[in-house]
Amino acid sequence: MKPWYGLGLGLLLAAGQASAATTLRCGNQLISVGDRLSEVLQKCGQPAARDDLGYKRSVNRREEYPVEELTYGPNNGMYQYLRFEGNRLVEITSKRGR
Repeated sequence: MKPWYGLGLGLLLAAGQASAATTLRCGNQLISVGDRLSEVLQKCGQPAARDDLGYKRSVNRREEYPVEELTYGPNNGMYQYLRFEGNRLVEITSKRGR
């Protein structure tokens, strides 16, 4: 019975980490993957850094859209990196230090 308990606990922790990567709290506001750049700026304010990473082609290769990364922090030593593709939030990552 104990091996199943450990497996269940491990799966529960992994699921919690996956959901944490799709949302971020900015003060009393919450942003999520899929939000527009303007929504994030309204909720989180101006970032510490804003980097244009270039352009990415769409799947059908008929369009290109900008790729940009906003950096927030440090908050308790953590930096949050928000990656936007075509003005939509696609990835939230956090790292300690810079």
